[in-house]
Amino acid sequence: MAQADTPFDHRAFLSQLSTRPGVYRMYGAGGELLYVGKARNLRKRVSSYFLRDSGNPRIERMVAQIHRIEVTLTHTEDEALLLEAALIKEFKPRYNVYYRDDKSYPYVRLTAHRYPRIAYHRGARVPGEQYFGPFPSASAVRETLATLQKLFRLRPCRDSFFAHRDRPCLQYQIKRCSAPCVGRISEEEYAQDVRKAVRLLEGRADELARELTDEMERAAERLDFELAARLRDQIAALKRVRQNEAMTGGAEDLDVIAVAPHAAMSCVVVLSVRGGVNLGHSSHFPSHPLDTSPEELLESFISQHYLAQTPPPEILLSHALGDAGLLEEALSQRAKRRIRLRRPLRGLKLRLLDMAQQTAHQALSTRLLETASMDERLLELQRVLDLDRPPQRLECFDISHTQGERAVASCVVFDANGPLKAAYRKFNIEGITPGDDYAAIHQAVSRRFAKAKAGQGPLPDVLLIDGGQGQLEAALAAVDEHGIMDLRVVAIAKGPTRKPGLEALIVPEQEQPLRLPADSPALHLIQHIRDEAHRFAVAGHRARRDKARLGSALDEIEGLGPARRRALLRAFGGLAQIRRASIDELAQVQGVSRTLAERIYAHFH
Repeated sequence: MAQADTPFDHRAFLSQLSTRPGVYRMYGAGGELLYVGKARNLRKRVSSYFLRDSGNPRIERMVAQIHRIEVTLTHTEDEALLLEAALIKEFKPRYNVYYRDDKSYPYVRLTAHRYPRIAYHRGARVPGEQYFGPFPSASAVRETLATLQKLFRLRPCRDSFFAHRDRPCLQYQIKRCSAPCVGRISEEEYAQDVRKAVRLLEGRADELARELTDEMERAAERLDFELAARLRDQIAALKRVRQNEAMTGGAEDLDVIAVAPHAAMSCVVVLSVRGGVNLGHSSHFPSHPLDTSPEELLESFISQHYLAQTPPPEILLSHALGDAGLLEEALSQRAKRRIRLRRPLRGLKLRLLDMAQQTAHQALSTRLLETASMDERLLELQRVLDLDRPPQRLECFDISHTQGERAVASCVVFDANGPLKAAYRKFNIEGITPGDDYAAIHQAVSRRFAKAKAGQGPLPDVLLIDGGQGQLEAALAAVDEHGIMDLRVVAIAKGPTRKPGLEALIVPEQEQPLRLPADSPALHLIQHIRDEAHRFAVAGHRARRDKARLGSALDEIEGLGPARRRALLRAFGGLAQIRRASIDELAQVQGVSRTLAERIYAHFH
């Protein structure tokens, strides 16, 4: 293996390289991982980088930087493909296409309860419960839940709410729930509705439609016209749900993946069909080097996307892949059933692909427009604030409280692409005079830059403070205390009528506030980040205030410690339900004696 300070001797390396399948990793002079690739024949594939000019500037730049290559042998090509995808996802090499998927996909969840609850779910699964999905977006799940509630009136409420009802809630009144909480439906009838919902979620809509029709006819023969009418309405609603099937070409389960390529960025759209129903699409914008072909982008996307998701039996593609057979084998092996990758040439499936392709181009155009707009705003802000270069990181602070109670400071972050929500922070303000916004800003900014000074996170180019001269001076004092130099700090003061567009920028060492035209791109950016800071601060304050008020109502009860408070909240779901509970219900909670239950009841009554 070559040393970092000597040229890479590719001839010596290739002379001993295996011809077996495997994965190769190319490293630069500083040890940084440049590229991860797979090969059915390692020697033949790696040799191709050095034997002739590729004609691709990106590949030639990468080869010029190689200082060492490491390989991992695998038993099969499929194994190599999966390992390559896992390594790209973990290490994000500079010259690879990298599909970033930070989210876990949403599911429809049926709980393991006597009367199962139907709900939206994202995250770890609970053993014994049923999950249907994944769905491409949260909106697709919510639309499905709304349809199932209309059709079968399954309960959406939490178990703690369900257990303490003495009369039906609004969901029953609007015919979205059958009110099993108060016995308006038997356990057997509810179980039948659950089984019907499962059939629909599993894609057995035709079977369900026949079953409902047979039930309706039997009910009519028994002169049970109320049940027959309800079944008739279910059949009509089911027909409306199944109207989407005309657009799927008769396919039960498939994904359609289309690429809209661009030199700056590309868009990949995944349109999902499950059970013959179009569930909508999700848009992805994978980062990739210049000169990446659509085929290469699509291949990398598929191999990484289905690491976390079970692929459907059929995947339609916007571009033909050279390694389609290898991908098919790898995905089939992973799913333990046959997976087909194909590019349709005619029929309804081609129409589906065209729709996905048009969606990808539209999403890409929107993203490019947003990026261009953001660039324009940053350039204008550079000019307005007389900066050396366009700012790449903006941070904005705001304070929220109710007459000084439970103050929370927000810090929101924008970069060249807009809001960077993973970097948002909230600070609970303590140890100040209630309502002292200057002290609150000083504390929040000081805590933020204490972390930066300790090496936790990058420094902003511009620090914005929602407030006037007093808030600006408090922030400047906090910045100076930590020895932060060359940071532009600006306060955003509302106009005399607090109307948007009349804001003034208070800049240190400028005698007069700076007022920008109402159509200024820089002002629009400042308004956006200021409003986002305000929203985030208000949300944090309300959550902290409500939690404190809930705790204080129970804190006042003698003999009710933290463990018993948690047990009560877990059993009843909230303070309102605890207030409504009887002495007998309170005494059933673990750790709550009859005497304590009477004391709790007396406190609220």
